[in-house]
Amino acid sequence: MVDVLVPVALDHTYSYRVPRGMALKPGDVVGVPLGSREVLAVVWAENANPDPRLHNRLKDVSEKLEVPPLKPELRSLIDWVANYTLSPRGMVLRMSLRMGEQLGPERVRLGVRLVGEPPKRLTPARRRVIEAVSDGLLHGKSDLVREIGVSGSVIDGLVDEGTLTVEAMPRALPPPAPDPSFAQPEFFDAQLAGVEAMRALAESGGFQVALLDGVTGSGKTEVYFEAIAETLRRGRQSLILMPEISLTGQFLDRFSRRFGVRPLEWHSELTPRTRQRNWAAIAAGEASVVVGARSALFLPYADLGLIIVDEEHDQAYKQDEGAHYHARDMAVVRGHIAKIPVVLASATPSVETEVNARKGRYQRVALPSRFGGQHMPHIEAIDLRREPPPRGRYVSPRLAGEIRTAIERGEQALLFLNRRGYAPLTLCRACGHRFACTICDAWLVDHRFRQRLVCHHCGFSMARPPTCPHCAAEESLVAVGPGVERLQEEAAALFPDARSMVLSSDLITSIETMRAELTEIAEGRVDLIIGTQLVAKGHNFPRLNLVGVVDADLGLGNGDPRAAERTWQLLNQVIGRAGREQGRGRGYLQTHQPEHPVMKALIACDREAFYTSEIDARERTGYPPFGRLASLIISAGDRPTAEGFARRLVASAPREEGVLLLGPAEAPLAVIKGRYRFRLLLKTARNFDLSNYLRHWLAHAEKPRGNLKLEVDVDPQSFL
Repeated sequence: MVDVLVPVALDHTYSYRVPRGMALKPGDVVGVPLGSREVLAVVWAENANPDPRLHNRLKDVSEKLEVPPLKPELRSLIDWVANYTLSPRGMVLRMSLRMGEQLGPERVRLGVRLVGEPPKRLTPARRRVIEAVSDGLLHGKSDLVREIGVSGSVIDGLVDEGTLTVEAMPRALPPPAPDPSFAQPEFFDAQLAGVEAMRALAESGGFQVALLDGVTGSGKTEVYFEAIAETLRRGRQSLILMPEISLTGQFLDRFSRRFGVRPLEWHSELTPRTRQRNWAAIAAGEASVVVGARSALFLPYADLGLIIVDEEHDQAYKQDEGAHYHARDMAVVRGHIAKIPVVLASATPSVETEVNARKGRYQRVALPSRFGGQHMPHIEAIDLRREPPPRGRYVSPRLAGEIRTAIERGEQALLFLNRRGYAPLTLCRACGHRFACTICDAWLVDHRFRQRLVCHHCGFSMARPPTCPHCAAEESLVAVGPGVERLQEEAAALFPDARSMVLSSDLITSIETMRAELTEIAEGRVDLIIGTQLVAKGHNFPRLNLVGVVDADLGLGNGDPRAAERTWQLLNQVIGRAGREQGRGRGYLQTHQPEHPVMKALIACDREAFYTSEIDARERTGYPPFGRLASLIISAGDRPTAEGFARRLVASAPREEGVLLLGPAEAPLAVIKGRYRFRLLLKTARNFDLSNYLRHWLAHAEKPRGNLKLEVDVDPQSFL
């Protein structure tokens, strides 16, 4: 008998009999009956002493899948993450088995080949098929349907007529291995120490965390490529985590130039067949280097020897649905369990990582200057109290003049505003009615490109009405405040001859479209980029020399304890896009508070002052990394039910010294998707076992029933 873990929202294992002739061991992937359906599962332990009372009630394991078993290292990681985050183990396992029913031997694909004469009845659709296969080669049926726009029945008809024959398509070859010696780069003097440190880290092979701390444009990617090259020479696999896998076109090209081939990709945009093939290649050790989003951390690598976390400070590494985990922190945990090195790379390290480096827990590998001797951008503040833009405009005259001069010189300029859409609010001038989401506590954002009013929290949208729905006034609706679409409208009036492009996540239709747009910018076919935080994600635009931040104060006005850190990181990263290859970059911060510590540190390019000040403030107040936090969100279909349960939950909390329980309080976003939300915040000392306290508390507390829902987030990053 064996105990198996099923990838569903359950924490416990189920016992099953092993049929005669089937040999199973922990880690094997199996199919088992669960209720009325057949599900995938993983053998978690052998059960040598089953309960005799269960003998006649046990079901048999249905099959053993012919895939590599999950190694002890990965099973330990799943147990650790589930225990730390209070997530059901099955939900964490699910991230390792994202293939579902597609696991196992790859399905045989069928193709068609031209073998006979055209039929007597030759329709235009049949003619297009015959022309497409006239080379005599084997063509995938689904590929033909997609490429020439015919239905599958047209191809089936040609098979029935004897014009085409059906054959099995050859299986895809394993991905070619990257060559660590394909293109040996030349490093400048300031990079050599970092290169040697990366090679030494990979050579050591044991667990160690290094912070690759390089200013924007210092060549961090090329430097950590040397750790990957050394890992390849040792025959082991490397994982590169990236916060936005859809924005890695330039990265893939750089990897290919260094190693001769592209790495294997892993992200949600892959087709099911590609995911199946890539999963199998990773598990079999055929994929030497994998670049992926945070879920790639939980894949069953055959022999993982190195983990790189690029842009380790990025918020996108936090998973806020299902199992709440931070991929950067769990990468360090996997490195510790597997006894392999981990590299955290950033120009603006998180405060947690910076403290670990200062205390010597992490090795700091510094790249203090830009590649090729380029200077860091010169940054100036534009005090909007003294130099405001004209009424109804958002770009100050000085910034507009600087952009005009840059474009006339043949340089690129960037206008940055971290706000999607045309305007964050639409109201009626006649009665003051404001357009709000029907099921969220949020205003609807005007999206002129899509001609919709949209909620950014639940996705609800509606057409912009011609009259006010409250007072029926005509032509009374007005957009309040700027978004990037409105900035483009203003830029068209200010710079009528400039070629502009908006980069915003809501305008992305596919990965290919986004990569094509980034290529256009990199090749200089765009004069003015208008973008949200998407443009701060590590892109390299050779001609970009000027960055204007339209509202530098935008991220400072909320209750997030990381507000100053995130604003500093975001603005540092976006201004760091300027002057990376030619000329001296310039950054302009439009702000109402140039005296704010974040603005002063940015203008003075004094990162040491910012970190010292922020670390001191965190230590004095006991916020991470000097304390622990956990967030509990209680939601229900009505306000009294949510608030009542939250108060009863607080009353049942164990009283323990050093534990501060704040709340219940209405969440800043009090209603999302029609659910009323109350928030509790737990704050403890750094060395306190917060996960165990939460587990004990919730085990003895009232359980949410009916429409109630409780979400636990250990180490929260969002406070909405």
